[in-house]
Amino acid sequence: MVRQKLQTCTTCGAHGLSTTCIKCGQPAQAAAPLKWSPDDHQASRRRQRHSVESKEWVESLPQAIQEASLEEE
Repeated sequence: MVRQKLQTCTTCGAHGLSTTCIKCGQPAQAAAPLKWSPDDHQASRRRQRHSVESKEWVESLPQAIQEASLEEE
């Protein structure tokens, strides 16, 4: 079951309510991202599920490039 009703075809861009395009038969995806609320009651569960506070998760994040290292090259 889809979380949003309006879907957009990934191939031709047609809109519809089905997860498959009526025109070309290709898969469709949600037309807009899900709404976000600062009062998200599930945020703590989501962070726990993705182990956000673990050291492995922190180490897996991309590192910022420092400008000093770019000037030296």
